[in-house]
Amino acid sequence: MKTGTIQWYPGHIAKAEKQLNNNLKKVDLVIEVRDARIPQSTSHPHLERWIKDKQHLLVINRKDMISSQAVQAWDKWFRDEGKNPFWCNAKDGTGIKQLHTAAIQTGQALNQRRQARGMKSRPVRALTLGFPNVGKSALINRLVRKKVVVSARKAGVTRSLQWVRLGQGLDLLDAPGVLPPRFDNQDAALKLALCDDIGEAAYDVESVAINFLIMLRQLAKHRGIRIPIDILQERYGIALGEKVVDPDQWLTRIAELHTSGNKARMAQRLLDDFRKNFLGQISLELPNG
Repeated sequence: MKTGTIQWYPGHIAKAEKQLNNNLKKVDLVIEVRDARIPQSTSHPHLERWIKDKQHLLVINRKDMISSQAVQAWDKWFRDEGKNPFWCNAKDGTGIKQLHTAAIQTGQALNQRRQARGMKSRPVRALTLGFPNVGKSALINRLVRKKVVVSARKAGVTRSLQWVRLGQGLDLLDAPGVLPPRFDNQDAALKLALCDDIGEAAYDVESVAINFLIMLRQLAKHRGIRIPIDILQERYGIALGEKVVDPDQWLTRIAELHTSGNKARMAQRLLDDFRKNFLGQISLELPNG
């Protein structure tokens, strides 16, 4: 089922990208944050242009939302690609200490090179960069060990750039999530919608929910990766794939059971349950397929 074209590019995102481009020349280190459920789809197409010759730390946030097998598979894939990912859960602080240490060490190495060229040491400027709602602000609050920036699990909370003093010679720039002007890859756009990494104004909730069910069925066939299709029956009372095969029909049936026949409200509930991990640890992307 097609979802229709998913596009979301509100004015504050365009403004944020302009501010970002103006501040990039001041930045020494880019801390890129991606969503563990969709690490490929949350890689910004302009990233290489923004990084250029800057230092780069790759953070995969929401580690808790995918299985340990998926973490291992992705970790190997990234390392084979020459990258050293930091696996974090900004919600409970998992992996933050290792990231903090790496950021400080990167800053110290940069200042050593400055001193070798006869330049004075200064606080190293780091930019947190990523799509909306991948957890950048929550990550900063964990690094600073107090709530210095607004953080919430919805897209578009951070609206302007803000410098935060981390200490130990490192300043962090919290930037709003930046989306590409167009979603040429609609499969990636669908995954961003499912993970709540773009605003709801960009898509139709019912069609996204139905495509989520189709995706679950496809993922269930992947060897070695367990996708909890059975939990749909446990949670909603009707199995998908036996008596009810069509996802649209399944959504209609469970809407009759749980939301007085309101499919839109049931679709929203289904997506919220996925986003809160009530359906189990589900990776929407896996390396090499």
